[in-house]
Order: sequence, then C-alpha cells, then structure tokens
Amino acid sequence: MRSEEFALKMKNLPDSPGCYLMKCEGRIIYVGKAVNLKNRVRQYFQSSKNHTPKVQAMVEHVDDFDIVLVDSEMEALALELNLIKRYRPKYNILLKDDKHFPYIRVDLSQDFPRLELVRKQARDGARYFGPYKDATAVREVLDVARMVFPIRTCNRVIRPDHPQRPCVHHEIGQCLAPCAGLATREEYHAVLGRAMEFLSGKDGPVLAELKERMAEAAKALNYERAAVYRDRIRAVEDVMQRQKAISTHASDQDVIAVVPEEADAIIQMLYIRSGRLIGSEHYVLEGGGSELPGEAILQFILQYYDAENMPPQELILSAEPPERDVLEQLLTELHGRRTYIVTPMRGEKRKLVSMALKNARDEAEKRRKKLSRSRERTVGAAQELQRVLGLATYPRRIEGYDISNTQGALSVASMVVMIDGASARKEYRHFRIKTVVGANDFASMHEVITRRLSHGLREPEGKFGEMPDLILIDGGRGQLSAAQDAMHALGLSIPMFGLAKRIEEIVLPDREESLLLDRSSPALHMIQRLRDEAHRFAITHHRQLRGRHSVSSALSTVPGIGDKRRRALLTHFKSVEALRAASLEEIAAVPGMSRPAAENVWNFLHPGD
Repeated sequence: MRSEEFALKMKNLPDSPGCYLMKCEGRIIYVGKAVNLKNRVRQYFQSSKNHTPKVQAMVEHVDDFDIVLVDSEMEALALELNLIKRYRPKYNILLKDDKHFPYIRVDLSQDFPRLELVRKQARDGARYFGPYKDATAVREVLDVARMVFPIRTCNRVIRPDHPQRPCVHHEIGQCLAPCAGLATREEYHAVLGRAMEFLSGKDGPVLAELKERMAEAAKALNYERAAVYRDRIRAVEDVMQRQKAISTHASDQDVIAVVPEEADAIIQMLYIRSGRLIGSEHYVLEGGGSELPGEAILQFILQYYDAENMPPQELILSAEPPERDVLEQLLTELHGRRTYIVTPMRGEKRKLVSMALKNARDEAEKRRKKLSRSRERTVGAAQELQRVLGLATYPRRIEGYDISNTQGALSVASMVVMIDGASARKEYRHFRIKTVVGANDFASMHEVITRRLSHGLREPEGKFGEMPDLILIDGGRGQLSAAQDAMHALGLSIPMFGLAKRIEEIVLPDREESLLLDRSSPALHMIQRLRDEAHRFAITHHRQLRGRHSVSSALSTVPGIGDKRRRALLTHFKSVEALRAASLEEIAAVPGMSRPAAENVWNFLHPGD
C-alpha cells in the first residue's frame, strides 16, 4: 500500500521536463523521461487498461518515486540514458550484448602516423575506420594495407636529427623508413593518403595504380617485380570482395532493424562504410519485445552509441523513434558531429532495411528454436518427470544429495538444486557429517536430510527456507529408505526417489520394482545431470577438506609448532589457504608465535621459494 507521502509527491509534481525513477523497497526498478513530469507520471497510476502487461507489473510494485528536473527535452533524454546505464532497472529495455568492435586508427597529428588496431573510438582528432567484425578481420585488412602501402608498423620515436638504422621491413619494400630519414613528411603522407582511401573502400584508384605498375614492370621484363604487384592486386581484390558494395552513397551508414519477440527484441545492424557492407551484428534488447519498435530502437541507439561507439553520418532505421529531432540533436552534442536519422519507405535505403529485417527475423527464428530445445531439456523434462512419477504438482525445485568420504574419514554431503529443470548454483550447499563415525552412507544420508529439512522448518525465511518439491537420492533402496525415515520423523511428506548407477534405474519408496526410462528421455537426462552434479560437488568438497586436513596435520611436524601453535595459526587465519597467502610478518604476529617458528612455517608452506 502506498503511503501518504507518495500521494503528496504525486500532487506536487511539476509541469517541467525531467526524469522519474520508480522504486520498490528502495530499489530503482524503472527510469523514464518526460517533457511534462506531472502528466507522464500520473498516467501510470490512472486507468491501467491501456498499459502493456509489463507496465502493469511495474506499477503494481512501485511504492515510491523520485524525480530529477532538467531544462530541456534533450537533457532529459541524456539523463535517462545515464540513469539506465547506472542502475540497469528491472523494467527498462536493456542492451544485453554490449559489444565493442575494433577499429583502425590513424593519428594525423603525427608526422609519420601508423595504422593501429584499437578497441574504441575517441574524440581525439584521429581518423577511424570500421567497425570491423573482430580483430582477425582488422588484421587481414592491415596486412593487405601494409603489403601495398609502405607505412611503418613500429613504435620507434622518429626524430629527424637522430636517424636510425632501417629495419627489415624497409629491406623488403614494406616501409619507407622515415626513422632513417629516407622519406620526408610529405612523401610519407602521400602514401598514407592512398592507404586511407583504400581503408575508406575506394579501391579503384589503388587497383589502377597497382595494375599500371605491374604492366610497367612486365614491359621492362622485370617479371619478379610484376609478380609482387600481381599478388598485391589479388590481396586488395580479396579483401574488397568480402566488403560487398550495396549502396551508391559514399557516406558512412549504420542500418538498424528491430524484430520483437515474446519478451525481448532482436536488433540487427549492418555497418556500411563508403557504400560497402563491412560487417553485421545482432543484439538482444531485454524487455524490448513488449515495446513499440520505434521505442525499442530509441533505447538501443541511446545505449549503443556511447563514448566508445561513435555513430556514422547516417542512421537508417526500420521504425521511427519518438522524438527523432531531439535524438539527432543529442547524438550530435555527445559526439561532436552531425548524425542524420532516416526511416525510408522506398528506394535503395528501404532495401537495406529489408536486408537487415530479414537477418533479424532469421536470428529470431534461431533463438526460438534454441529456446525450444532448452525448454525441452529443462521445464519439459521436469514436466515429463512429474508425469512418470505420478506427482500431484509440478516439481519446480528438485534437490539432489550425495555422500563422499575416504574410508569413513572427513565425510561430507552435497545438496545441489535444479529450478525449472536448470541448475541453480547459488542454491548449492555442503554439509560436514557430524554424528556418524566411519563409512556409513545410510546414517550419513539420514543426518543430512534431517539437518536440511529442519533448517527449512526453523527458518522459513533463511537460506534453506524454500522446501523442495522433489528429492533425488544418489543411491539405491538403502540410501532412499534412510532419507525417507529422516523426513517422516519431521512430519513431512515430500516426494523422493533414488537413482541407482548400475543400469540408471529409478527407485521409488512405494514400488517394489524399479522404473526404467527410455535412454532418450529428457527426464532421464535431467536427473542424470542432477545426480552427476551432486556427485561432483560432494567429491570436490571432500578433496578440498582432505587437502586442508593433511596440511593442517602436517603443521605439527614443523619444528617449533606444537598443537597449541597449530590451533592458534588456524584460528587466526581461518583456513590453510589464508595461512599460505600470509606474509612472514603476518605469521610472526600471531599470538604465541616466535620469529624462528614463523620462518619454519613459511618455509614449509612455500617449498622452493
């Protein structure tokens, strides 16, 4: 129930532009912007019949809100972007795959610039070419550029008054050697200019020059040199062939298309530079499926084009974003250059949008199939298990238990959890067996089930508070019977079954005959994964304990360390790992320790150091 303070805040909302932050128990769950905060915020809490299911769910949880006033709609848009990035609210559209692609950078403020691979753009006056799909694609282009254009690749500091010895790249014709004073700034920049034309997608002049040189070399009967030019021509053509020419416009463009799914939205991008398609990528907008396509694209643009991803001259969109003019103004302000936004209905640009939409739909279909397969392995498998075992309710939470020890020593139990058929690692727990002496798996299983279920009864809000809908015991009838006795002693009735390893038979407490599932059954595969995970988790913890115990016991053999000092060390550092990580001074500072004894301990824990 909302407080009187909430109603007072609603009453005093201003007519100003700004951002609003919806809260639930002090946590920000949604951030929005408005030209008029009073009208926008009040709309949420009036009739809900026009709200989407997501907005209705958000409003039901809101118990407070804050506002931030700004001077303009553009400032509100910029602030909304920063607040979403900072808080990542549950009900906002969020860019899931926040990838940053590599670029080629040329710093023209230097006398002899290099071609560099960088991971982000910066407003530093340098020229950037890209983005490229990955670093491998960049290196392929750089290799060709360096083969054709003799531009330096080294990090040498070039000083005209201190010429250096040319490197091997100059000897093979792949560097002008400005470090040795063999090229002037003007000569170097002339070659660099042609290289930048090539990087911009203008391969025509480059190929014409190379073909002319090849012809001249062949005419002079210098066939070896002609072969070099031939190889360079092939390298350029190979790179440019992969960058398909799809636009008659010479400007840089990003094509952005959105395809909504049930919950999320798929964004497909095509990167066009100087009329050539140099790459494409898809993204997932979490929560974008319930929004209008234009709103989803708006949120994508705001989150994608940050300080490290500068927009090109033109964005070609499949849907018109709200406040397009304000968005253009904001992008221009943030990145220092004008960006135009268009939503074409026909012509060449519409064909580009259609290409992006086709790719987005293809990706959406792949995701649907993948989710369907995943559902079959998880929720579908749990539903099948419910049917096979004749359970009255769907087993949302399934817990698996296993025991591990070495000849009865250091016995431990594991509890692993599946929720809706998928591993829930945060719910996993270990137990040290306390009441059982020796190797007695039945008694150990009785103890661990008693402790786990007792915790749940005593502390319903604690870490064991959620009771299982179904329990899997790794073992046969003996282990299952022990677990059943422990549960019944607490007055509980939770479905249980065992899984015997020999022929993967399901053991049920009320059936004399075991149950065998088909080898291809998703339910069988799921409980095998649960059983194997319980075994792995128990074994891993047991080995860790055994390692700590052996080191702890061995400490008593260190000169100057008796039981009293050993206990003092382990009490102070809590674990052998922490003791091993401690410095000599920290060990010596433990009460009761002497410097020589501390040195002996440190040397014992660090043999060979």
